[in-house]
Amino acid sequence: MVFARILLYIAVATAAVFLMSGYGYQWGLWELGTGFKLLRYSAYTAIALTAISLISFWFIRESVFRAKAYVVLVFLLMGAVTATALYWQHQARSVPPIHDITTDMENPPEFVAMARLRADAPNPPEYEGEETARQQREAYPHIQPLLIEADLQDVMDAAVVVVAGHGWELVAINRNEGRIEATEKLAWFGFKDDVVIRFTEQNGATRVDMRSKSRIGRSDIGVNAKRIERFMKDLEGRF
Repeated sequence: MVFARILLYIAVATAAVFLMSGYGYQWGLWELGTGFKLLRYSAYTAIALTAISLISFWFIRESVFRAKAYVVLVFLLMGAVTATALYWQHQARSVPPIHDITTDMENPPEFVAMARLRADAPNPPEYEGEETARQQREAYPHIQPLLIEADLQDVMDAAVVVVAGHGWELVAINRNEGRIEATEKLAWFGFKDDVVIRFTEQNGATRVDMRSKSRIGRSDIGVNAKRIERFMKDLEGRF
């Protein structure tokens, strides 16, 4: 019973450290490097506790119900933490280490109003060139411009609605130049990714190009590509 209770206390503390690794950075309690260390070591601890709790089932099979319940809780809690950590590790390994995705790699939409907000960001607003484009073509061939048979201003109006629906911060709308810029703040670590959406007339229709770039980090774990794919699908669905 004592062993099971101690195991549960350690598991709860481990889950709290795993969760706080990101929120602590977002709230300014520690630096990003510290947050990643807490994330890594709490994940290792969770994996170990998952294995220990599984083995413990054999040794406590004759114990009181409460002890068994504690071990089950440890297994479920640490299993969830382990699954989350392994999922993100798999995501990181399954995509290229890039953080700038666009539907137009020859002439990427430019950040204009967003440039001042990215002034201190580790990742500059400029597009990084052919090497990034090559990796994107291999990993995300489905990221393509969207052609909508509608007036450009109507498409921009619909895009603003979609941006608001996704909860992004709208930074700028330039109707003369056909450009929308916005920012999405990710929940856990509070990372900010910026998007620029460009609208151009093409043969009586409106072509929509989009670019999504992380302000920090070498790899985006596929987030920017998913953001573009989701936005384009939602925008197309409005016509």
